[in-house]
Amino acid sequence: MMLRNKIAVIYGAAGAVGSAVAHAFARARAKLFLTGRRRAPAEPVAKEIIAAGGAADASKVDALNEEAVDSHLHSVIERAGRVDVSFNAVGIPNTTLQGVALVDLAAEQFSLPIATYANVYFLIARLAARRMVAQRSGVIMTLTPIRSRAGIPRLGGYAPAMSAVEGLTRGLSAELANHGIGVVGLRADRMPDSGTIKEVFGIHAIARGMTRDQFHDLVAGKNHRRRLATLAKMADVAAFMASDAASAMKGTTVNLSMGALED
Repeated sequence: MMLRNKIAVIYGAAGAVGSAVAHAFARARAKLFLTGRRRAPAEPVAKEIIAAGGAADASKVDALNEEAVDSHLHSVIERAGRVDVSFNAVGIPNTTLQGVALVDLAAEQFSLPIATYANVYFLIARLAARRMVAQRSGVIMTLTPIRSRAGIPRLGGYAPAMSAVEGLTRGLSAELANHGIGVVGLRADRMPDSGTIKEVFGIHAIARGMTRDQFHDLVAGKNHRRRLATLAKMADVAAFMASDAASAMKGTTVNLSMGALED
């Protein structure tokens, strides 16, 4: 019940991360506005939440289109009166961006994820912040992987992109905290119940001459629990970080690596 009466907008809600966070927020009793580049994939998530007694609405929003994001936020304010939480789970397919050594990677393939992720996070956060500054409250959130901090081969521009997102998190917090806005991130290791991660595991397994299961065990063996976290565990932490109980945590990225990265 920690998000009761909170209004949350989730971008990329049809994906594995976005849908897991949507269900966790719904269990915590937030009212949800779910978005995706297409409405159809987000609609089943909204219907599942409504069937379970929650409140959810699905809309088509291109997160890289400033006018579309702004218009949707305007409609949220008109319908719900405010926006309390903005969660960015927007992603781009990584199957063509990883698995190649940096020395062999085309410049445009290297720069694509950096430009895309940094721009979409900046755009979404900036437009949410403008509403939150007016109401003197709110939480802006995103998710990055441990590769933002760890040197891992054959990640192309994806790792620098995630480092840029975490840098933006710190910068936004420094500017917005005095307005009552919390800006935080979650940093997770690879969650194997995500379809995208299964594909990525296959790419890196082939590059190392392993099976997908062998690569999974290699990755899991590097953390303290010798197993990888699930989407549900990540989403439960997201719900806590979006709540008033976590209001003292600002400008930080929460370590969900199960000990793979030691703070």
